[in-house]
Amino acid sequence: MLGFCAPVAAPAAPLKDTDWPQWRGPARDGQAAGVAWGDSLQTNHLRQLWSVPLAPGYSGALVIGDRVFTTETKAKQTEIVRALDRATGKELWQANWEGAISVPFFAKSSGDWIRATPACDGDSLFVAGMRDVLVCLDCATGKEKWRVDFVKELKAPVPDFGFVSSPLLDGEFLFVQAGASVVKLKKSTGEIVWRGLPDGGGMMGSAFSSPILASLAGQRQLIVQTREKLAGLDPASGKVLWTQPVEAFRGMNILTPVVFGESVFTSTYGGKTIAFKVTREGDAFTVAPAWTHKAQGNLTTPVVVGPYAYLQLRNQRALCLDLRTGEEKWMTEKGFGKYWSLVANGDRILALDERGLLFLLRANPEKFDVVDQRKLSDADSWAHLAVSGRDLYVRELNALVAYRFE
Repeated sequence: MLGFCAPVAAPAAPLKDTDWPQWRGPARDGQAAGVAWGDSLQTNHLRQLWSVPLAPGYSGALVIGDRVFTTETKAKQTEIVRALDRATGKELWQANWEGAISVPFFAKSSGDWIRATPACDGDSLFVAGMRDVLVCLDCATGKEKWRVDFVKELKAPVPDFGFVSSPLLDGEFLFVQAGASVVKLKKSTGEIVWRGLPDGGGMMGSAFSSPILASLAGQRQLIVQTREKLAGLDPASGKVLWTQPVEAFRGMNILTPVVFGESVFTSTYGGKTIAFKVTREGDAFTVAPAWTHKAQGNLTTPVVVGPYAYLQLRNQRALCLDLRTGEEKWMTEKGFGKYWSLVANGDRILALDERGLLFLLRANPEKFDVVDQRKLSDADSWAHLAVSGRDLYVRELNALVAYRFE
């Protein structure tokens, strides 16, 4: 049953370039618009604005105009969405529903709470609950507009690892990797337009990666990574244009694919780092490795600055690759945490590891270039950073904290 408290303030304004409306930001590429961050992360340059205590959660925050949206799982049984005032952190509304699962083995150590980052178009907020439920809420009031229970609607199994893949907005439509498949819905009603690329669900279902849209070989495509393969789909019809098996230990294809030129980049635990080139002759698409690298990625989706990808690996080292050739520019000797949340702005990169340590890096293909670093939290910080203008939002395990670059 949905719960919400009294509405506060007017509906959100149309999206701005500096809003952070979805997983990895406006263009879903980890790039932040707005003012430069400078060369310091210390308290006189990066000031804490407020901190709001929350139940556990791994969803990244969204920032739309004057409000911030965040999620949590309370008492391992209730999923909660909150709208907060951007200036003060004051709660504007709260919505909730029963919905939680117990995740298996290697994911268990990270907790059972909500994981997918919502998406927002300025009027509606689209939230993925762990039991494969997609809920659409009014941004102004928190009132439910519609919901789709993929387990019931598509007769699909409850995903073993939950609804982890983050929803993708595209005009009047919404794409999700749910219901043991890829699904396109009307964002106004939740009506399912098509369902494609079924994976059967179960232990090898539950996509960890999130979909993106890109143009490859002269055609706009929905690029998805399942637990076992990469694929390109026609966004209009759901037709599978091409597929490519991707090696990974226990299907740990976790990072979101990155498109560079005519290639799709991915890196997996137990596999390797690969750029697959997509070509087309007539109506037939061909996909083949453009280059490979022995490094194994894991959780971190890279950011791309110029032709170079910056990412963190399974061995916890940082790596810079030339995406044109696969040439390794550098790899650190030192390891860091298990995960980096990466956001780039010009030639600067913010990297937050799960230990709450924030690095400010210079995007430098010649060397690993740390400009500054600062411990922001002693709590786990697995959620993706959100950046809007001069403001930075860090979702600690039990709080959302707002900072401002001065």
